[in-house]
Amino acid sequence: MSHTKQKVSYTLRDKIRTHYKAVVPTVVNCSNCGSAVLYHRVCPECGFYRGKLAIEKKAAE
Repeated sequence: MSHTKQKVSYTLRDKIRTHYKAVVPTVVNCSNCGSAVLYHRVCPECGFYRGKLAIEKKAAE
């Protein structure tokens, strides 16, 4: 097993850990149907992306 060459101080360890944080995903409203969509993703409801049809969705029966 490998061993560290020297102990990482508590301060340095905590400074490294400050960058580990949860990121809230960016949610926007679809410009076509108005439903909530993750940023840079095709709308799961209508299939539009940036005002253009990206995926052909089946009509609801």
